[in-house]
Amino acid sequence: MAEEADLDFDAADAGASTTFPMQAGNIRKGGHLVVKGRPCKVVDVSTSKTGKHGHAKCKFVAIDIFTGNKMEDMQPSSHNAEVPNVKRTEYQLLDIDEDDDYVSLMTEEGDTKDDLKLPADPALRKAIQEAFEAGNDVFVIVIAAMGEEMIHSMKEKTDGKRAHHTGAGLCGAFEGVRESGLALLRAAVGSARLMSAGGEGR
Repeated sequence: MAEEADLDFDAADAGASTTFPMQAGNIRKGGHLVVKGRPCKVVDVSTSKTGKHGHAKCKFVAIDIFTGNKMEDMQPSSHNAEVPNVKRTEYQLLDIDEDDDYVSLMTEEGDTKDDLKLPADPALRKAIQEAFEAGNDVFVIVIAAMGEEMIHSMKEKTDGKRAHHTGAGLCGAFEGVRESGLALLRAAVGSARLMSAGGEGR
């Protein structure tokens, strides 16, 4: 997906309408807009000056949040535009079907969701597969709007190996201190023995 389509999300209830009206003049860069029936993220807005016999117009440049396609639209600033409800949900990845690329996800309620595929974006797809194959806990962020869903991004939590490595490094440092202390103690004991032997010889 195009880089410009990195998303900021508006909260949306599961039962909410897929879209809602908003005055075109109030839609800003970073907001969302329905363009030609597609849910888009606005990446640029310009407003023309009001003419003698008309309204100021807003020109929108937007990116389809699912396909990454660039879209343009122009609407009177005082008119209502259609804005998509965009929902963002995080799921834990349970499994990847290598035959058809469908993924099995776990919801917060502990149910499974099996109707999404790996993303088409090659870099994101590879990152998810590699993290999962490495045995890490993988969480995918799914965006939903106007009846469509797609894996948009991912997070991963290492399985503890990295933490153990850090711990091993600290243990090694403490072990070095301990060995240095023992060496000093041995040296002190040796010196005491020499002093004792010298006293006995007098």
